[in-house]
Amino acid sequence: MAQDGTTASKPKTATASKSATASKSTTATKPAGQAAEKKPATGAAEAAPELKTDKDKFSYALGMNFGSNFKKQGLDLDPEVFAKAFAASFNAGKTAMTEDEMKTVLTAKAQEIRQKMAAEQAQKAEQAKQDGDKFLADNKTKEGVVALPSGLQYKILQAGTGPKPTLDDTVVCNYKGTLIDGKEFDASEKHGGPATFPVKGVIAGWTEALQLMPVGSKWQLFVPANLAYGQQGPPDIGPNQTLIFEVELVSIKKPDAPAGGAASGSK
Repeated sequence: MAQDGTTASKPKTATASKSATASKSTTATKPAGQAAEKKPATGAAEAAPELKTDKDKFSYALGMNFGSNFKKQGLDLDPEVFAKAFAASFNAGKTAMTEDEMKTVLTAKAQEIRQKMAAEQAQKAEQAKQDGDKFLADNKTKEGVVALPSGLQYKILQAGTGPKPTLDDTVVCNYKGTLIDGKEFDASEKHGGPATFPVKGVIAGWTEALQLMPVGSKWQLFVPANLAYGQQGPPDIGPNQTLIFEVELVSIKKPDAPAGGAASGSK
């Protein structure tokens, strides 16, 4: 695991029958000959436009793209007002705002969104830290779990008998990483097999553990957030997450021979 992180509602229909009495009562409230008002169709009841030309299809696809992206971002906007403003600007018509007013509104909204996201991120980070601390406190009391002074914990699943790598070595490993809730976020098999990386080029928890593992070992590592990604967890992990890894140390990769081999030595 590298230091930089490798992460429609269904329309409801209803029908209702009116009794003869209700029908008479309704008619009595309207002047003779006046038809009942016809309400415009809205939402899912609106028929989709016919997409006959490439221009139609592109226009609709772009609208879908904007709509779904804005929805995912949680933007609170009025689609009808948005459509009117889009049409006015696109057709160089009269707009209800000046360019400066538009920029002021968008700048203020962007700042509001950033502040909201920062607050949510801080809340998630604090909750993750509390959950991780509790997990590690409980975990270190379990049979076979070794807790190190750094906060790293490990459990030997398979003992190896080979040499132990040093800080300057490059190793070959199979691994799987999960969050404490069991959600898998990475595995070497997803990348085609064993991974090769320098011992000092991974998260601190791994760097410490690898130097204790003989080749052939398979360990379960319990890595506190400060020895993993801390506040900077990638999207599929998140901030302040305690991580669990199964790591199998397959081999220590031999350094490449100098160019020219033995023949390149001084005469």
